[in-house]
Amino acid sequence: MGDQDLTEALVDQGYQLTGRHSAVKLCYWTRESLARGRDCYKGRFYGIESHRCVQMSPAIDSCNLHCRFCWRNQGWENDAVMPEYDDPELLLDRSIAAQRRILSGFKGDATIPAERWAESQAPKHIAISLTGEPTLYPKMNRFLEICHERGITTFLVTNGTNPDALRALDPLPTQLYVSVTAPNRAVFHRLTLPSDEHAWDRLVESLGIVRDLRTRRVVRHTLVRGWNLGWTEEYAALDLLARPDFIEPKGYVFMGKSRQRLGRDHVPEHAEIAEFARRLAARTGYLTLDASPDSKVVLLGRTTDGRFLPGRAPEGAELPVVAEATA
Repeated sequence: MGDQDLTEALVDQGYQLTGRHSAVKLCYWTRESLARGRDCYKGRFYGIESHRCVQMSPAIDSCNLHCRFCWRNQGWENDAVMPEYDDPELLLDRSIAAQRRILSGFKGDATIPAERWAESQAPKHIAISLTGEPTLYPKMNRFLEICHERGITTFLVTNGTNPDALRALDPLPTQLYVSVTAPNRAVFHRLTLPSDEHAWDRLVESLGIVRDLRTRRVVRHTLVRGWNLGWTEEYAALDLLARPDFIEPKGYVFMGKSRQRLGRDHVPEHAEIAEFARRLAARTGYLTLDASPDSKVVLLGRTTDGRFLPGRAPEGAELPVVAEATA
């Protein structure tokens, strides 16, 4: 990475560095899934097994936004073109090895079933998010290809300001997330502090691209009280431009470095997120499928079908849970 201060800070925060610009970090829900059998909301919504999920980033020091609600450090972004990028196959091998190192300390814990720990050593899912903007990694196509060849599903999370990278994705990830964290240009610039004045236009361009991609597509709205919570009509117009399979209104969490930029009063209650979701569903025609109060997130979908990854649906779980999401 060429920045010793960045390296030391990331290691202090629990990151396992896996290359020049890549890292893995243990997710809270991986630990919860191992110790208590509690999966994250992606498990509830889509059937992800959290104890078999690797949370990683191929671009830890590269991002063109400086979102106030982001829990990571900011100001270390590398604007220069790097002479070399991590090899995709080596990146995947090192990411899995890092996850195994992190989880090695759980082996033999009497509270963790031995079978569940053994499963965690063979990851079946990779969340490509964590920190930085992953589409800035120019070898993403090959990385996705290798993951899929090994039977590993991929969730790629992008801020949507790199439309050319979305056009170039081949293969597509198992599920593509686009973060739409503002209803309009003015709120976007105040909240995300983009380094590029055209970032909003590129996000809107990306939503048009997402509409035609033949994979599972999700628009996520991270909602911060007093900043971007509201404007359901404008959010609905953006969602209808993308026409994703799912929409996830999700509340901001007061954690990490975001605590230096925002206060606890900016954290919405789940009831506020549920009310926003209800209004958004009414304007878009989407159905309220489920909710996870622990994570302050509601799941909206175009239909009740196809919600779970193949082979991951619990019996009877395709039924919508409208009452819980709108309570």
